[in-house]
Amino acid sequence: MKNTELEQLINDKLNSAAISDYAPNGLQVEGKETVQKIVTGVTASQALLDEAVRLQADAVIVHHGYFWKGESPVIRGMKRRRLKTLLANDINLYGWHLPLDAH
Repeated sequence: MKNTELEQLINDKLNSAAISDYAPNGLQVEGKETVQKIVTGVTASQALLDEAVRLQADAVIVHHGYFWKGESPVIRGMKRRRLKTLLANDINLYGWHLPLDAH
């Protein structure tokens, strides 16, 4: 499945468009176009990302993703390491916050 098709499928299932959120929902970090293996978790922690790399996942789906309202846009430290892991391994990161809370 294409990464954008997966995003649309989950957006439709969760009715994301009807829910106002303070965090971006859906595809947050783009990786490879084709998604065959998915790892899920609550938070996009370094440990979860490392496990996704170990399992050769194409995508990670989480409840707590990145880029929160009021969060510093600076890419340093922990945020840099996590983004580097995703980008270096061509892994898609998806997050849905309030749409998952509503379910």
